[in-house]
Amino acid sequence: MKDILINELRTAYDAQLRGVTPPGGSVRVETDGPLTRVVGWHRGFVTGPRDLGVRGAELDTLIARQRDFYAARGEAFEWKTRAHDLPADLTDRLTAAGFVAEDTETVLIGQSADLATDPVLPDGVTLRRVTARSDLERIAALESTVWGEDSSWLADDLGARIENAPENTVVLVAEARAEVVCAAWLVFHEGVDFGGLWGGSTLEEWRGQGIYRAMVAHRAQLAAARGVPYLYVDASADSTPILTRLGLHAVTTTTPYIWSP
Repeated sequence: MKDILINELRTAYDAQLRGVTPPGGSVRVETDGPLTRVVGWHRGFVTGPRDLGVRGAELDTLIARQRDFYAARGEAFEWKTRAHDLPADLTDRLTAAGFVAEDTETVLIGQSADLATDPVLPDGVTLRRVTARSDLERIAALESTVWGEDSSWLADDLGARIENAPENTVVLVAEARAEVVCAAWLVFHEGVDFGGLWGGSTLEEWRGQGIYRAMVAHRAQLAAARGVPYLYVDASADSTPILTRLGLHAVTTTTPYIWSP
C-alpha cells in the first residue's frame, strides 16, 4: 500500500509541480521546447517535465541552447533534475556540457491534515509572520550564516513574492530575545494541491529543540485550513530524517546542476 501511495504522490508531483511561478518584479518565465526557463532571478533556472521527449544529439542541442542563452547574459543558472527523469542519461549529458552537480535533496510529500499538530516551541521562543523589509533582511542574514554563502538576494525574492501574491506567501520567523533563530516560508499556487515548504534554516545553537518541527506544524495548519491537501519540500540530508518521522514520504530525489560563465 505504501508503494501505491508513493507512486500516486509522485504522479501528482509530476503533473502539478514541474513548472515554476516567479516571485514577480522583473522576473519572467519563458519556454524553450519542453523546458521552462526563468530570467531575472538571483541566478537562472531551468526545469522540465519528467520526460523531455528528446534524446541523443537533439538533447545535447537543447542543453547547449540553454547554456548559450545564459552565457550571453553572463549569468550562472541551475538545471533542476529529478532522479526519475527521462532520458536517463540527462545528467551525464549535463556533466559533459560543463554543468556541476550540487548536493542532492530528497523530495518529500505529506498530508497537511496529518501534519497539522499544535506547534511546540522552547521557552522564550515565539513564532511570527513577517512582511516588513527589515525582517526579510534579517532572514537573509540568517540564511547566509547557516549556509555560509551570500543569501542577500533572498530579501528581494521574498519581498517580491509577498508583493506579487500576498495571499499565497506566508513568511515566518522564530525569535528568541529579538534574535531570528529560524525562518521558513509557505508558498501556495492557485489550482495546485500542494503547498511548498521552503526555508526552515535554524541557527546551529538552536537546533534539536523542536523549532523546525514547530515551523512545519504551523504551516501545515495553514495549509489544512485553506483546503490544500498536501505539503512538499526539497529536504536536505539533515532535515529528511526529521520530516520522515513526522510522516512525510520520500517520492524521489532532486539534484541541481549548475553552469557558470
